[in-house]
Amino acid sequence: LGIADDAASVKFDLEALSKAPATFPADVAPAEGVKAIFYEGASYKGKPTRVFAYYGVPKEAAASPGKKVPAMVLIHGGGGTAFDRWVKVWNSRGYAAISMDLCGCVPVREENKWKRHEHGGPPGWDASFGQLDDPVPDQWTYQAVSAVALAHSLLRSYPEIDADRIGVTGISWGGYMTSIVSGVDSRFKFAVPVYGCGFLGENSAWLPAFEKMGKEKANLWLRQWDPSSYLGKAKMPILWVNGTNDFAYPMDSWQKSYRLPTGPRTLCLRIRMPHGHGPVGENPEEIHVFANQFLTCGKPLATITAQGEKEGEAWATFKAEVPITKAELEYTLDDGKWQTRKWESTPADVDPKTSRVTAKIPAGAKVFYLNLFDDRNCAVSTQHVEVKSSK
Repeated sequence: LGIADDAASVKFDLEALSKAPATFPADVAPAEGVKAIFYEGASYKGKPTRVFAYYGVPKEAAASPGKKVPAMVLIHGGGGTAFDRWVKVWNSRGYAAISMDLCGCVPVREENKWKRHEHGGPPGWDASFGQLDDPVPDQWTYQAVSAVALAHSLLRSYPEIDADRIGVTGISWGGYMTSIVSGVDSRFKFAVPVYGCGFLGENSAWLPAFEKMGKEKANLWLRQWDPSSYLGKAKMPILWVNGTNDFAYPMDSWQKSYRLPTGPRTLCLRIRMPHGHGPVGENPEEIHVFANQFLTCGKPLATITAQGEKEGEAWATFKAEVPITKAELEYTLDDGKWQTRKWESTPADVDPKTSRVTAKIPAGAKVFYLNLFDDRNCAVSTQHVEVKSSK
């Protein structure tokens, strides 16, 4: 089936998720060139559900019947919904794309909220903390993972799409969802979680919520729904995108998360990257390049082949088909909360002949890592290193 059923203690209906769901018309006006649809989701409290989605194809596919194109599944974050503009971003790059709402809503504002529809499942994101007494298939994360896998199956059924060239990306809670999906649906060629990661019970914006839940329920939620329960099964290439000061998904939990999958790993950690949808979360060029390298034979992001430190100097070696034009040592002199540390940069030396980057580690640095930039201004990062105290 291409979907792993041993990702964690929670079992998904894999046979059902592998089949293309039925679709229905949706009375929502999309942007030009994009379709609004409903598709059948997992049953909720014994009743069928429908998931709202926007779907679009690039102009060249519409103009050339029979030509198969690559595709993307786009997973929105907390407070979001299906976004037709996000679909159009990928259509403009030559990709088909689907963006679905995961919380039983349609992208229509009603009393300053997204309007719920009559065939929706449970409310999402941190609302799932209060759903632990419900049967597992009625809880939001189960419903949302199912909706993503079904969207993937729907794309694979369309004649204009190459079923072997489909990737997934998600933002914030969508990055959280992407992390889980990467360990559940192995049919995806790659995954790009933006901000979102696992180990939410160790360090994240939701620590107060877990404390309020009590130890027993918090442990149950984490065991069932934390991405750390799933990432170890992920084998596909993953690009991890985050900022040094992300308010929700801090660097320590992020590092523990990206070390779990067994497939190829690429990191992109920008200093003070803003958190959000729109250009900051949807459009980093690294995501576009990463998709191209797996789905359209584009020139890949650089690969960090090794890293280390010696005599007060940080170093990294790399492979790159596109020239590395500069590098930086990113560091902080602060400790304490990851979200509030001040980060600084100092130039690093790039030796193109030996494919090696080096930089002196500033005195007093508590944490450091290297960023390498190619001539497209795409960044790839080494793992961050916490300096051990000499005391």
